[in-house]
Amino acid sequence: MNFWEYLESRHQQLLTDAYQHASVVFQCMVVATALGVLIGIVTYRSEWAGSLATTLTATLLTVPALAMIGLLIPIVGLGVPPTVIALTLYGLLPVVRNAIVGLRGVDPALVDAATGIGMSRLSRLVRVELPLAWPPILTGIRVSTQMLMGIAAIAAFASGPGLGNLIFRGIASLGSRNALNQVLAGTLGIVVLALLFDAAYVLLGRLTISRGIRA
Repeated sequence: MNFWEYLESRHQQLLTDAYQHASVVFQCMVVATALGVLIGIVTYRSEWAGSLATTLTATLLTVPALAMIGLLIPIVGLGVPPTVIALTLYGLLPVVRNAIVGLRGVDPALVDAATGIGMSRLSRLVRVELPLAWPPILTGIRVSTQMLMGIAAIAAFASGPGLGNLIFRGIASLGSRNALNQVLAGTLGIVVLALLFDAAYVLLGRLTISRGIRA
């Protein structure tokens, strides 16, 4: 059976795996973005706190994905829980780093002007600083998403959802008729999802970033 015949005969399962893969990455990115921006807000005013936050989240990335998931299995079991925890932790660094850089890059004169017209600290953050810091934050989200697309495939090691199951099954059955088709289908599926997500982020940027800031 050639690759195209394989896709035609297994398209329903492939679509299900692709949906699960996209879903787990999206949900983990939502959590990682919320946590990352919050950490950035809490630490960006202090040099040592920002450095500590960046260092700690960078340290998480030095742990191999298989090791991270393996360490989580005895604690939370197999399936979705270790996948979600691992992906969320891996997704933090680019968001935290870019949130800190973006917030520190806001023109102090604009913050002073907002203070001068009576804005509270929370209002300045929500209405001035975060909107101006949004472009680098969005870049961090894009980088994290691309990373997690690949890392999510390893979640199949812990019976996690997604296209990684195809890749692992193919590798485990090398020499069989459809082994290469499985690996290729899983790999190409992840690449296509990554491209679709990135295109969505480009569109989101055009909708949420004013032309003045983009320029």
